[in-house]
Amino acid sequence: MKKSYCPIDTFINVVKGKRKSTIILHLSQGNKRYSELVRLIPDISERMMSKQLKELEADNLINREIFPEVPPRVEYSLTDLGKEIHPFLKGMFKGGIIFEKMIDAEEKR
Repeated sequence: MKKSYCPIDTFINVVKGKRKSTIILHLSQGNKRYSELVRLIPDISERMMSKQLKELEADNLINREIFPEVPPRVEYSLTDLGKEIHPFLKGMFKGGIIFEKMIDAEEKR
């Protein structure tokens, strides 16, 4: 995580990426296993999902917990920081819905 000239850019640089915000939004609903996240976000490859999860973990937005079982079970959850930024992502989600409605209305013309 790097600081940018503007705090808005810093925020966007951390959460941008293939479905990072979507991952955070899903984890806000509770802990998820890797396979659950893949099922919830079908338009991302497993390679890209792994990459995004590693980046989110490195930026201290999610926790990765490995359970000592056979086979090993891994669960992802939000950190306190991830929980703190969730309301902002939820606002962006709502903003996206507004823009999508506008796009749909324009397409119908």
